[in-house]
Amino acid sequence: MAEEKKKPVKEQEEKKKHQGKEERDNVSLIRVLGKDIRGDKQLFAGLTQIKGISWAFANATCKILKLDKTKKIQDVSPEELAKIEAFVKNPQIPGFLKNRQKDLADGKDKHLSGADLKLQGEFDIKRLKKIKSYKGIRHSANLPVRGQRTKSNFRRNRKPSVAAGKKK
Repeated sequence: MAEEKKKPVKEQEEKKKHQGKEERDNVSLIRVLGKDIRGDKQLFAGLTQIKGISWAFANATCKILKLDKTKKIQDVSPEELAKIEAFVKNPQIPGFLKNRQKDLADGKDKHLSGADLKLQGEFDIKRLKKIKSYKGIRHSANLPVRGQRTKSNFRRNRKPSVAAGKKK
């Protein structure tokens, strides 16, 4: 009798697994600021997947634009998405929430996101290499920049040691 009861339970579990896969497969992708975000994510969590948007920035965006943070991204209207994109491109928030404070080029606080942020980071590293600062030298040597120890980590770029080469 115990075996008979277990069979239907297993069948039910298998059905639940298949339903879960189908639900995951049927989720729509929403494109926000050049990033595809799964539609079943909450707005608050989905915004953080965009490069340059932190949890604090996503929270500020939802509060200033008066959007529900727990709303699914696929349920957000196109007008609200347009408002979010416009806000992220030109945010009206305190300077400490922006990711480029006192930019070297113009001294103003900026907020970059997506490909712009990645490109600006590459330019910063190139500038450090060009002026031959300590950080620039460490970048060009493929060594850690922020003071980590190198005895046991960061060994992938080293030449093989003499002891490793000796095989009898």
